[in-house]
Amino acid sequence: MIKYIFTFLFFPFISTLFAQVNVDSTYIDSVNAVTFCAVGDLMCHSTQFKYAQVSKDSFDFKPVYRYVKPIIEKADVAIGNLETTLAGSEREYSGYPNFNSPDEYLEALKYAGFDILITANNHSLDTGKKGALRTIQKITEHGLLYNGTNKNEKERDSIRVYEVKGLRLAFLSYTYGTNNTTPKGQKYLINNIDTLLIKDQLNLAKQLFPDLIMVYFHFGNEYEREPSKEQREIVEKTLGYGGDIILASHPHVIQSVQKFESEWGRIDSGFVAYSLGNFISNQRWQYSDCGVILNFTVTKKGDDSKLYLSDLSFVPTWVFKGNTGIKNEYIILPSNNNEVDSTYKFISEDDLQAMNESYNDTIEILSKEVGKEKEAIPQVDAKKE
Repeated sequence: MIKYIFTFLFFPFISTLFAQVNVDSTYIDSVNAVTFCAVGDLMCHSTQFKYAQVSKDSFDFKPVYRYVKPIIEKADVAIGNLETTLAGSEREYSGYPNFNSPDEYLEALKYAGFDILITANNHSLDTGKKGALRTIQKITEHGLLYNGTNKNEKERDSIRVYEVKGLRLAFLSYTYGTNNTTPKGQKYLINNIDTLLIKDQLNLAKQLFPDLIMVYFHFGNEYEREPSKEQREIVEKTLGYGGDIILASHPHVIQSVQKFESEWGRIDSGFVAYSLGNFISNQRWQYSDCGVILNFTVTKKGDDSKLYLSDLSFVPTWVFKGNTGIKNEYIILPSNNNEVDSTYKFISEDDLQAMNESYNDTIEILSKEVGKEKEAIPQVDAKKE
């Protein structure tokens, strides 16, 4: 179970900081292996909430995740990018371009096994300040953690540190910008990519002596399958400032994963995932109708301050949209390239072709650095769902 230890105040442009921090760090074993999984964009277009509607003002998104829940909930830390807001039913629910989703959307994410939701993205202010703050409130009420937006300036000027199984994780997230203008005098609402700010915050994070520093970026050019020059430059600077592992999204397609040797010695090998693609959306075209569950393990040995990265693997996923024999549904499916798939009895030949195409596209992009597709894919009896 991941535990939010503390928020450490950050004062920009002050090089030396002193603070008294009490941390309850109880190490269970001499060797702690922490498993992570990360996915990309969690979107909610209007057709999605219409398919999930069960009564006038009641929705159920849980069936969307029924085939991937066993994978996500197995991880100690599951991370996803929440690319919508929750401004409440008094404001009409809407999809693109200004997303406002029912609160039940969060119920499904909690059900699926997510722990940390990234809230710094270009849709964070789709429903203004009120929607951004209510989104934070509802995430917290559902027992989830948020990272990237802030309730006030004090929270913005801080470093958030979590603990899981004895491993202390400093986590930061930033977006290239937002579609709607940030209210005047309220830039604290969202963390925008600013290399000077990132440098200062990572310098402070290092003073807290975390075991691991992870950064999540929302950046890149939409629908481009290769990282841009700007993405690479930001990543290079972030690694130089002290980042260990970098995850990212925004292009709505999967981009490459690249390993690197840690510059700071906290971990033997880090990596950057330039874009994890869409995990759930109504984008039905090639490269955007699929996503990935990226899995990795970080091990901390009791007699060694260094961390070790292992089991970097992935599960390709594809989004089904159609009638399952129960109703019209969206379902995230672990994909494969079988000619005949007996598991998903509701998919058509055209669906199967699209799923296989997405599988091959994902393998092409990720197999160079990640190593191999994760073989163990939990099976669910569709008849029972």
